[in-house]
Amino acid sequence: MNAELRSSSRPRLASHVRLGMDRVREEYVLMGPESVLVLNPTGASVLDLCDGRRTIAEISESLRGRYDRVADDEIADFLTRLVAKRWVEIDGD
Repeated sequence: MNAELRSSSRPRLASHVRLGMDRVREEYVLMGPESVLVLNPTGASVLDLCDGRRTIAEISESLRGRYDRVADDEIADFLTRLVAKRWVEIDGD
């Protein structure tokens, strides 16, 4: 697991960020003030589960029910990048 995030970390979207669907482009997006990040469906699925209650381990387990291959390190790396950009925050550890 990533050094910055642990399996017990509880990620959530920052208060200034919204997860949505761009209906015109049919793409998932993460919207912040004056910025938009286009997501693939897997990234959107991860962020949809980031509610500050679920741990990274619980998010990984939930995604295993939807996808053939789920790598905990990839989820942690994805979330670490979003934490660095202040799109995601971590509750408890």
